[in-house]
Amino acid sequence: MTNPLPLTDADGEVRELTETDFKQALPFLALPASLQNTLRGLEAAKLTKVSTTVRFDREVIETFRATGKGWQTRMNDALKDWLKEHPAIG
Repeated sequence: MTNPLPLTDADGEVRELTETDFKQALPFLALPASLQNTLRGLEAAKLTKVSTTVRFDREVIETFRATGKGWQTRMNDALKDWLKEHPAIG
């Protein structure tokens, strides 16, 4: 078996994939679980985030969105700060 061609050229441009590239490709589910998690971004998030649906006042969302990229992280941080000062009632 010959060494596969690099996927990018010297300028960093991705080359067109060949029939051989596709024949050598593995299905996503055939990859190790650790690599699947990395590719899904789960490793980076360390599985600590939970997806949910919540409704906020329009002005709250608009204010955070106006701060630019990363607004959801800043909103999460603001809520964590609030929790430090207002412990959950148990």
